[in-house]
Amino acid sequence: MKKQALTLGTLRPITKNKKPKRRGRGDASGHGGTSTRGHKGQKARSGGFHKRGFEGGQMPLIRRIPKRGFTNIFKKEVGVVNLEKLSGLPKGTEVTLNLAKEKGWVSNKSEALKILGEGQLKHPLTIKGALVSKQAKTKIEAAGGTITTL
Repeated sequence: MKKQALTLGTLRPITKNKKPKRRGRGDASGHGGTSTRGHKGQKARSGGFHKRGFEGGQMPLIRRIPKRGFTNIFKKEVGVVNLEKLSGLPKGTEVTLNLAKEKGWVSNKSEALKILGEGQLKHPLTIKGALVSKQAKTKIEAAGGTITTL
């Protein structure tokens, strides 16, 4: 085969220029006059599709399966922090929900803070507006800290 010179007149596209299917143009279109929808049936009709989960009139799976439990819409998201994390804070720091969010100890969705007693506390801290377990309360007070609940 002889190579042609590369000029504007000899350029060819890299991709194939395939013409799109011409639907809805009768028998001569090559699709049997059905516009690629097949013969008869619900899917061949205009507007002949149904919503997800429809099973042709049979009782749908989602309605056959028993339902269990419920979602409490009044649930409060409580962020939990152990004393071992608080031990890294400087002496006399005021521990609040906002501080725990800033440090990344609890998620930003948390509506309340609870402090648990895992770990030791060596210096006094001020706990404000947080729930505190019994074990954590004794350890905080033993270290000289104070707890103020709302």
